[in-house]
Amino acid sequence: MNVFFAEFIGTAILILMGNGVVANVVLEKTKGNNGGWIVICAGWGFAVYTAVLCVGEFSGAHINPAVTISLAVAGLFDVSLVPGYIAAQMGGAIFGASLVYLFYKPHYDVTDDADAKLATFCTAPNIRALKLNFFCEALATFVLVYAVLLTTDASFSLNSGEDVTVGLGSIGAVRVGLIVFAIGLSLGGTTGYAINPARDLGPRIAHAFLPIANKRDSDWSYALIPVVGPIVGGVLAAALFLVQ
Repeated sequence: MNVFFAEFIGTAILILMGNGVVANVVLEKTKGNNGGWIVICAGWGFAVYTAVLCVGEFSGAHINPAVTISLAVAGLFDVSLVPGYIAAQMGGAIFGASLVYLFYKPHYDVTDDADAKLATFCTAPNIRALKLNFFCEALATFVLVYAVLLTTDASFSLNSGEDVTVGLGSIGAVRVGLIVFAIGLSLGGTTGYAINPARDLGPRIAHAFLPIANKRDSDWSYALIPVVGPIVGGVLAAALFLVQ
């Protein structure tokens, strides 16, 4: 499988299952309605596990621009592949979010709460304090990327046969899923822990163009926080990794 297509598929699976669990919990008349925060955290952890399991051997399953950029900064990933990986991740995130909408469309139609509908696409802080929100996203992503960097020890082969050391796919799907589950439980309560620019921005774009009944605006005033915060946190993790 082409590495960029693998990142597209992996990120689409991540969003389909991750945003899918949010939809199952917050939309009206679903089987999982009001399932609670632990269900959402577990669902996201299992979503990461599944995505990494599916495409890890083909692309390393970064499925996250912050991870891709941080691995490149740490010298563990070919810089020339970064733009293609990020483009594939963004495309996969938009596609995955669109699938969630199609899957749960009858439940979107009967849900009156426009904020709940937006929550099935992207994150928002419970208390809007942008500097603190930025700090939370950066720190949570620092934990994710630092854990990835400390346990990366394998490589995969490009179609050309060249070995490239990468991140998520090489450390094991179970471990990565557990890291994300733990971050959600411990550090997700302020911003909803995007910890992934594609995970937040891609679905936010999908929310803007999909014909969702009685939707609100896509909260673009907050959109930079879950994009820039994770990238900064990831790069700081890479910097610490390089000097230790």
